[in-house]
Amino acid sequence: MRVLILSATTGGGHMRAANALKEYILSKDEKSAVEILDTIEYVSPFLNKAVTNGYVVMATKTPKLFGGVYKSSDKNTPINKTVELAMTGLRKRLLPMIIQFRPDIVVTTHAFATELISALKTKENLPVPIVSIVTDFAIHKTYINKGVDAYIVSSEEMVHQMLRRGLPREILYPYGIPVMQEFLKKIDRKAALEEEGMDPSLPTILIMAGSFGVTDVLKIYHKVVLSKADFQVIVITGKNEKLYETFEKYLMKIDINNTLFELQRLYPSIRQKSSLRHSKHLKASKPTRLLYYTSEVEKYMQMSDMIVTKPGGLTVSEAIATGLPMGIFKAIPGQEEQNADYLVRNGMAVRLFKDNSCTEKITDLIMNPDKLKKMKESIEKKSNGNSAARIYGLLGTLVEKYQKQKH
Repeated sequence: MRVLILSATTGGGHMRAANALKEYILSKDEKSAVEILDTIEYVSPFLNKAVTNGYVVMATKTPKLFGGVYKSSDKNTPINKTVELAMTGLRKRLLPMIIQFRPDIVVTTHAFATELISALKTKENLPVPIVSIVTDFAIHKTYINKGVDAYIVSSEEMVHQMLRRGLPREILYPYGIPVMQEFLKKIDRKAALEEEGMDPSLPTILIMAGSFGVTDVLKIYHKVVLSKADFQVIVITGKNEKLYETFEKYLMKIDINNTLFELQRLYPSIRQKSSLRHSKHLKASKPTRLLYYTSEVEKYMQMSDMIVTKPGGLTVSEAIATGLPMGIFKAIPGQEEQNADYLVRNGMAVRLFKDNSCTEKITDLIMNPDKLKKMKESIEKKSNGNSAARIYGLLGTLVEKYQKQKH
């Protein structure tokens, strides 16, 4: 089977879903050919730069504006129709790749890619099935296009959302968003924590900080460790050198202040001589493991009892795959906000804010294991199991169906 996966580098999660599916297909059939294409970059490097940079700037600097644009683009307006025409006008730029690779089936993990390939299929009579994987937990108009043979969505709720938009039930598959197979494998939690020099007897909170601003990370961490509950923390900054270095300095200040505080307690005379001043805002008693980029996110998720993160579609799917309750912080208006609504509504996550309620919620969860257990049970109910395996089976069925039609 020759599978062409059309994705995009905006947001990061689209490519992770594409790679997870590719990994699974090749693990089951080494003879299959799977190609992942950064679609926007392929059809227009200039457009890709504009879209990628525009997304980052709007999402981080002007989130309310981003949310407004997201909401507006989910409606049928003259401006949106003009944009759609301009986008689909790029469809023929995909033809060289189609001709060169000769796919038996095309899978998309980005709305723009779906628009392009569906236009190519309906306008140019492309005789291959198209499968669209929606990488969030709520539908958006840009994902819905003619010529798509199957939509992979994250939940039954999304099936009902799409039915209300007029899509036929037979092309909707609530298989979930594909994640790497490592997230589905169970590990020895105690052994993993000991290997990392951490205490297996303590609850562990994971902070995935790569998509936060530096200031936000410090505020999140500070609010979390103010909790009176006993636990330890893992912070993963991702490939953000500035964030890692700033956080490292912050933790060093905490260590210095804690040491001084203890010395002053034991030897009051030090307080008079030392030029350093203890700050209650930097005092922390939570053991913390700071990590830069890691290729073992699944291990740290399975080592943890809870994750504090932004609700990106793939991060959420990976947390669900590992059965990890979530504390959602600073969801960007738009798809992240909708993801957060879904998670909270279904008992899989709590919202965390910059005020003291963040500390209170963390304390409440850590000191009441039954509440975390209930969240884990909710996650298990909503889990789709091995999404990649189910998608792989569907791809084979669609390819066989099209080949029969050809003959």
